[in-house]
Amino acid sequence: MKSRPNVRWFCRSTAFVFLFCFHAIWAACAAEFRAGIAVRIVSPEPLLPVSGGVGPSHKVTKKEGELTVRALVFEHGSTRVAIVAADFLGFPSALGNRVRAQVRGIPPENILIGATHTHSAPDCYGFPDGKGGFAADLKYLDIVCAKMADAINEAINNLQTATVKIATGEAKGKIAYNYYAPQLYDPRCHIIQAIGTDGKPFATLVNYAIHPEVLGSDQGILSPDLIGPLCDRIQEKGGGTAIFMNGAQGGMITADCRGPDGKDIRTWPECVRIGQLLADEALRIVQPASVQREPKLFCVARTITFPVESPLLLAIMKASPLGHSPNQAGRVSTQLNVVNLGNAQIVTIPGEALANIGYYLKRKMHGQHNFLFGLTNDAFGYILTKEDWGSFKRYDYVSRTGLGELTGQLYIEEALRLVDQSPRPEKLE
Repeated sequence: MKSRPNVRWFCRSTAFVFLFCFHAIWAACAAEFRAGIAVRIVSPEPLLPVSGGVGPSHKVTKKEGELTVRALVFEHGSTRVAIVAADFLGFPSALGNRVRAQVRGIPPENILIGATHTHSAPDCYGFPDGKGGFAADLKYLDIVCAKMADAINEAINNLQTATVKIATGEAKGKIAYNYYAPQLYDPRCHIIQAIGTDGKPFATLVNYAIHPEVLGSDQGILSPDLIGPLCDRIQEKGGGTAIFMNGAQGGMITADCRGPDGKDIRTWPECVRIGQLLADEALRIVQPASVQREPKLFCVARTITFPVESPLLLAIMKASPLGHSPNQAGRVSTQLNVVNLGNAQIVTIPGEALANIGYYLKRKMHGQHNFLFGLTNDAFGYILTKEDWGSFKRYDYVSRTGLGELTGQLYIEEALRLVDQSPRPEKLE
């Protein structure tokens, strides 16, 4: 009789220990950091005209490299974030929201869609074609959106246990310069590398500010420009699948394809040279970085609005078939994201911010590594400070093709407010 309570106690204790261990194992698994990546080719067949900016597109006769959409997904605990890069001049939210609606398993606001800004890809804006119509091929854009969603969904299915290496360093060599003021650009390259349980990288994200316009839109070539060779080189060198996110490259931080005679070398081999050099520099910079295990992941989104003061952009928005017109108050809205990953912080920019804005934001952000994803979630032209707006002849074009004088100031205020309201990234020794 006296043994029965002991038996009950033993059974209850055993059950408690089992449940405790089960919960601990479940919690450990739930907190496991995972990453996955996927790619889709979106080169049009047959070839379509390409856009380098406002106005009619240019006919092409051949292609060099393949246009792609690339999706990198991070997961930690209950948080998932997708980072997507598309080989286009820009990818407006009118298209991005179509993509988000087709994705399973990630909140729409946690999907960051950016454009690499190649000037040798089909129009995604619906620019006027000079004949009373528009340049975009709507059926092709539907295909791109479907393939982008497929890539994100596949990246989710490809999620695997991972660690990360994160690094920042100056990319050396003849890669970029500022066409308006040669030294006014940011040479820093930021890298996130996902590493599998075998110790090998399977994904490498490169964040760098540059216009991929070696070829431009008037060479009769459809191409990802230097971004294609960059991604190919990283894979060839053992960095896994690559993804490129542009930075604050406005006004006019472009590829340094100047030849000895001062004239631009606008050829595919020059795209290969610059792309491979930037890839090699990115791999050099990230190689000695410490491995971060179980990096914390945080993502927040906020809707922000801007007044549309530019008559040119207002006319384009109203005429576009994509449906991204301003509201009755003459304002447009977009999504702003702040993401923390380990000791890194990421802030999105809905257009082409000038280099001084990029430097200021990075100085005020809270990560040990501060990433700016330009042309992400929207592509509202150039973003200048009010002091720069219309102040120099050099800035006439970028002022005309930006939303307005206050865009930069409003964006900086909203971005830093969201940064300050977010948790601080991890600090690592």
